[in-house]
Amino acid sequence: MKILEIKNLRKSFGKTEVLKGVSFSMEKGQVLSIIGSSGSGKTTLLRSINFLEEADCGEIYVDGKCIYDGASTKKLTAAQIRENQLHFGLVFQSFNLFPQYSALENVMLAPKLLAKERPDFKHNKKEIYAQIEEEAKALLTRVGLADRMNNYPCELSGGQQQRVSIARALALNPKVLFFDEPTSALDPELTGEILRVIRDLASKDVTMVIVTHEIDFARNVSDRIIFMADGVVLEDGTPEEVIDNPKCAKTRAFLQKLNEN
Repeated sequence: MKILEIKNLRKSFGKTEVLKGVSFSMEKGQVLSIIGSSGSGKTTLLRSINFLEEADCGEIYVDGKCIYDGASTKKLTAAQIRENQLHFGLVFQSFNLFPQYSALENVMLAPKLLAKERPDFKHNKKEIYAQIEEEAKALLTRVGLADRMNNYPCELSGGQQQRVSIARALALNPKVLFFDEPTSALDPELTGEILRVIRDLASKDVTMVIVTHEIDFARNVSDRIIFMADGVVLEDGTPEEVIDNPKCAKTRAFLQKLNEN
């Protein structure tokens, strides 16, 4: 069964159609990279799947269950949107950490808020929070920040802040982890440390969708590559079929322009 399936997703802003019928699916443990020039719809696609934007039409399935059907006359409630968002983790271009909280507190925040909805929360609050803290510490250790847990964002480098963001995205055990240009806000010398973290996650069968301009990284870490242009998927296949295929003329033109820049 597909862990994620997207069918004919469309999204417009005013008269501008950004997504023009995007479809793809993924198996559990796959790493899918999405490449394409700015304005091709990559970020809007991620935001629509994560319910940060509501698609105009199309369908989204997780583990075979339809969680969004644009043909339905019923609007999703805020509670339904939040429930759907729990399927996914999203690492933004900018780190979006809360400056008043330490790295550990940033990772614990969402699980603690969610825990308050548990029927046993009042009776087991201390134990529940202790477990959340233990899991948050394990995630920060996993991304190489065991010695920075009590530091605030202003005390961390850009690469360290992005690693906190990754740990935070993993804290709710999402079924699919999304990255939106995870290295674009970093200096070149810090890019490598984030790519190493993502590569480590890939080796542990974390299902990921990565929007990136790091073509060599996409080639090495991805099971599949999607090339988007003008709101549609032009190519979908293995790295060899998309990046290294001389027959993919538009992909080759994009890569050439990327190299020139």
